[in-house]
Amino acid sequence: MANGGIIGPVNIPTSTTATGVWQQEEQYEAKVTDTWPQRALFTTKSARFNQPSSDYLNRTATSGNRQVATFSGWLKKGSNGVDTNRVFLEYNSGTNYFEIRWRDADNLRIYEELNGSTGFELITNRVFKDNSAWYHIVVAIDTTQGTAANRIKLYVNGVQETSFATETYPSQNYNVQMNVADKAVQIGAYSFSGSNYFNGYMSEIIWVDGTALAPTSFGVANSDGVWTPIPYTGTFGTNGFNLQFENAAALGTDSSPNGNTFTVNNLTSIDQSTDYPVVNYATMNPLDVSLPSTFALSEGNLDAHLNGYSSNIYPRAFSNFQVTAGKWYVECKITEEDDSGMVGITSRSAVSGTDYMGLSAYDYRYYHDGTKMNNNSSSSYGTTWDGGDTIGIALDMDNLAVYFSLNGTFQASGDPTSGSSRTNAAFNLTAVASTPNGAYKFGIGTQGDGNGTRGQWNFGSPPFAISSGNADGNGYGNFEYAVPSGYLSLCTNNLNSI
Repeated sequence: MANGGIIGPVNIPTSTTATGVWQQEEQYEAKVTDTWPQRALFTTKSARFNQPSSDYLNRTATSGNRQVATFSGWLKKGSNGVDTNRVFLEYNSGTNYFEIRWRDADNLRIYEELNGSTGFELITNRVFKDNSAWYHIVVAIDTTQGTAANRIKLYVNGVQETSFATETYPSQNYNVQMNVADKAVQIGAYSFSGSNYFNGYMSEIIWVDGTALAPTSFGVANSDGVWTPIPYTGTFGTNGFNLQFENAAALGTDSSPNGNTFTVNNLTSIDQSTDYPVVNYATMNPLDVSLPSTFALSEGNLDAHLNGYSSNIYPRAFSNFQVTAGKWYVECKITEEDDSGMVGITSRSAVSGTDYMGLSAYDYRYYHDGTKMNNNSSSSYGTTWDGGDTIGIALDMDNLAVYFSLNGTFQASGDPTSGSSRTNAAFNLTAVASTPNGAYKFGIGTQGDGNGTRGQWNFGSPPFAISSGNADGNGYGNFEYAVPSGYLSLCTNNLNSI
């Protein structure tokens, strides 16, 4: 093993259909059992791009092939409905550039502007709204092809896109605004406008100068038909690069032989993530929040900022993974608190109700004042918490109990390892068969009208620095405090093992 990568033979961790688990919009099914012979390194990391922080990477290109090239990248969206969600850009000027981006309708756009006019443009009819999924995007360019549709090819998860709302191809032998000497190449930005940045996660970003490749150079469909990354073993050409994000101190490091390293803008070592296509961690769900106008998700949907209520509609946000079985541990680090915050679990959707967590039979909360509440019944429970504190939630779905910890100490002498005895559990839970969604998820809320509550969620890939470091029993996750025995971090490999 070198530079944190994996060298063959490679046995990717096994996942099966997510028994007892489902995700927002679609169930994540992943079974990766393929073993590849010895090949080049591939990454086990990603970079978390935060749009509000203007995170991006840039370098200056040298002269290369302007007719043939390939882009490959694994992407996990942080937001939807944003026209400025740039993935890749190379430009000569504000009126001469080539880009790949998601539009505000959440479809994909491949576009070139030449002297203020369209050089070519593809906009998919298909939309991509699943913020819990990794998408593999491949754009293969070969303008020497005689057939127009073969000059620009777009693939998503190994399948070629053929249905477009806009479909304009370049002329034969057209010189694309790419691989142009002394011109800017940017990952995650259209920065000369000062506002257009990617929001989400990127992994294994590859550019090949001089070769148009199929997605099978970068991925494979396993026995269940799930598209899965494999190491790229081909050449890169003059301007080619491979961003694996393995070096936390220099996230723009090129892992190809070219050494085409990017300058890092605003990204830090904290933005290196272990959330990547093979081990996909939960985040908060931007599709399941109340009062979006007073609610902000950032840092790859791990930072939740609630800014107060309006007309008795209270801000709430919930995780995108929901569980019906197994034992799960997560942490929420409180960064702001104005005496109104709560964390807990629920089986309801944030967008379907108006009240705060704890009022329904399916809400279980630990309030900032140390009380607990379920079904509008509040009682004394634990220690008060405030900004700077970390709340742990141990959810035992096998025995239908939930426990809360504060800075590593489980409240009311709760013992999450006690099994069916549920020793000093915060709550005994309503059976999932009786809940609205048939599953429980993690959440944060407020019932105040001030600056609200802000929490950074750690489902195993933290958005904040960890001083100690604790993995679960399967070796996944990185937590501030010890994970109770038998409990797991909320990632696909663990979800699919129950």
